[in-house]
Amino acid sequence: MYDLAVIGAGPYGLSVAAHAAAAGLDLRVFGRVMASWRDHMPEGMFLKSEPWSSNLSHPGGAHTLAEYAAGRGFEAAHGRPVPITEFTGYGDWFARRAVPPVDERSVVHLAPEADGFRLRTEDGEETRARTVVLAVGLTPFRRLPGPLAGLPAELLTHSCDHRDLGRFAGTDVTVVGAGQAALETAVLLAEGGARPRLVARTRRLRWNTLPAPLERPLLRALRTPHSGLGTGWSTWVWAELPGAVRLLPARARRRHADPALGPAGAWWLRERYEGRVPELLGHVLRGSRVRADGRVRLDLRGPDGNATAVDTGHVVAATGFTPDLARLGLLDDALGRVLRLQPGTGAPELSGAFESSHPGLFFAGLLSAPAFGPAMRFVHGASYTAPRLVAGVRRRLRGTPAVPRLPHPSPAPPGSGEAAVGRCG
Repeated sequence: MYDLAVIGAGPYGLSVAAHAAAAGLDLRVFGRVMASWRDHMPEGMFLKSEPWSSNLSHPGGAHTLAEYAAGRGFEAAHGRPVPITEFTGYGDWFARRAVPPVDERSVVHLAPEADGFRLRTEDGEETRARTVVLAVGLTPFRRLPGPLAGLPAELLTHSCDHRDLGRFAGTDVTVVGAGQAALETAVLLAEGGARPRLVARTRRLRWNTLPAPLERPLLRALRTPHSGLGTGWSTWVWAELPGAVRLLPARARRRHADPALGPAGAWWLRERYEGRVPELLGHVLRGSRVRADGRVRLDLRGPDGNATAVDTGHVVAATGFTPDLARLGLLDDALGRVLRLQPGTGAPELSGAFESSHPGLFFAGLLSAPAFGPAMRFVHGASYTAPRLVAGVRRRLRGTPAVPRLPHPSPAPPGSGEAAVGRCG
């Protein structure tokens, strides 16, 4: 029986595994390394975050993106966006140096046992571990607006469903959303020969500004401090103090933390976007249907309150993700029933060490965002998560009571559940 099983091999899973390996834990990591970044983000995308805040976490700060970049012959410099392809390569490089060999199979079922957990992979093999970390990324939690729900898959996709947007060359495509994913997808569509338009509820797009230099006069640095997610004191709190965010009352977290760091485009994208992508801002989706000619009609309410319609060949919903355990198909029913949820959410209630209400089961990444705040939606959050989570795992292994016996797990058919690695995150 392993000390720890990590389900997911993206930035959070690899960071947790690196700290666990350094601590001498006997661990197993499941999932294709960086599969979400490699397979489910369009070619041509860039990281929005600064290179220095996009490091995977390793004890002592080893194996940074800058070290990888130097070996590749490019500079991971402040104010210079990093291509997604290079970040994917960095994840592979980090895994080879900091993590035991990764089992690329997906875990499709996770069940509790008296002394830990039983995991079943897609081919039916079972593994046992005393503790488990779920770092499954974003893909299971795609959010599709209700007014689009009736459209068939060939006419409606999520922004993280695409690696190659070239299939839309010559096609009229409507992108729904106002964040970086929506804006960059629209730009890449335009640059690839498609005819995109953007539909968004907001009446005005937000753009991040050119990042301030890292070296600044002291007074200016104190007024607008740098953080892993941008400048300014409010951003600094969300980025650097997730533990304090967790201590806020649940209602205050939902009111202040959830909307923090909301939709905005990267400064380096603005010139490529403006003047190239037609916009319908201030427009709210009211419904959708497939026309007789196979195109999609979107029914909208304009900023003046009047109804309007748009006909389009395809819809891409760049509408984010909702952390919700109900969408995570790999949890055994006996386990899902006992997990306490964050009030007002579908995400697990977590301790300061990212441990759920079921002893020995930990969560990292998006599912921890309702507890720890918006930093957990970004790679930067892994640097806070990994050391604290592994410290919690070690405490759990050192002699705390065994996992309580639950009703006998219900069987799940091979191949059911979500893939081990979440995509687009």
